[in-house]
Amino acid sequence: MFLNKAASKILQKSRQKSLLSLFPHIQNSPYTFFQKSGYVDVYMKWKKDSYYDSIEHILKSIELKSIISLKNCIAQDPNGCIPISAVSKRGLEMGVSMKVARFLRLYPSIFEEFTGPEYNHPWFRLTPEAVEIDAEEKRVYQNCRDDLICRLKKFILMSKNSVLPLKIIQGMQWYLGIPDDFLQKPEVNLDGSFKLVKMEDGLEGLAVESEENFMSVMQKNAIKRGVYSGGTMEPLEFPLFPSKGLRLRRKIENWLNEFQKLPYVSPYEDFSNLDPNSDIAEKRLVGFLHEMLSLFVEHSAERKKLLCLKKFMGLPQKVHKAFERHPHMFYLSLKNKTCTAILKEAYCDKSSIERHPILRIRRKYINLMKGSEVILKNRRFCNHLVQRENLVLDLDLDAADEDGKEIPKC
Repeated sequence: MFLNKAASKILQKSRQKSLLSLFPHIQNSPYTFFQKSGYVDVYMKWKKDSYYDSIEHILKSIELKSIISLKNCIAQDPNGCIPISAVSKRGLEMGVSMKVARFLRLYPSIFEEFTGPEYNHPWFRLTPEAVEIDAEEKRVYQNCRDDLICRLKKFILMSKNSVLPLKIIQGMQWYLGIPDDFLQKPEVNLDGSFKLVKMEDGLEGLAVESEENFMSVMQKNAIKRGVYSGGTMEPLEFPLFPSKGLRLRRKIENWLNEFQKLPYVSPYEDFSNLDPNSDIAEKRLVGFLHEMLSLFVEHSAERKKLLCLKKFMGLPQKVHKAFERHPHMFYLSLKNKTCTAILKEAYCDKSSIERHPILRIRRKYINLMKGSEVILKNRRFCNHLVQRENLVLDLDLDAADEDGKEIPKC
């Protein structure tokens, strides 16, 4: 038996009233009357943008991470040098996809090889240039300690219960710009607002207890422009940066205009009352991704790494779709056989997002990496010359034999 439209509306209203009576706290939620769903299926062909694909410190990030891990192993040794046996079996741990010795030899401007004191095994130490940058890196970590702690604190406060497993945080250390050994002694390196706790499944977690009300980068910039006062349920438009040749269909463009008018929910606010299928929940998700990438060193991250945060950050199952639905805010780079999500605003409006203090150091390491290419090229050229000289010498000796000259006995 089918109900007519009027009867179905009455039935729907009665169900809503019964639900509100069961959960009276929902009636007082500031988001109750804004959680409508006007979902529009946003699908566009991926549009390549050479500008974002050629950002050097993003392009070299995976490679540089392995280099710095190996550099730290050498720098932490009391003698400042290690045998290849100390790291030869740690390639997987450090993200090295080839033999570690071969990888080290690819960067002679950073790693200097010499014969060890015993068994003629290869040993490695840092070049003087690498030692100098390593010392500068340590000074930056020391001088910017408060900034690093603040970024870590914000990252944890964006989670559901202001707590994250240590293994998750360690997996994101590279993006947050935190030193490898920073979390090995949390009681020494972190302030009193951090606390080690036990989580589900026996995991050890790091929690934050803070009464400070943090504002997102979006909110701070909007207040500076005088278009936002920080009130609850106040609309806030995302800054958009369309790539050349990327055009939206009229239906999608209309949806985006309405999406921009929705209230902004800070990633540091409680979002438990939001309907996960509503447009406002999607706007909260986009704001979350914007804020998280703002905290990272390169304002980018491998998309597969971000998917590991779903459970603890309260993200929807299809969080990856947010990058595809908002191409004016995020760019997906397919370089290095992976998919990297890049926050466009950080590279189109550099004054809007504060630069991470460790980025300058990473750029210095990248310049040093370029020096390795020159050294290896010169070595190949010199070897070619030596082989050519030997060849000429052999030809001369052969010519002497043909002339009938006496060949001295060995």
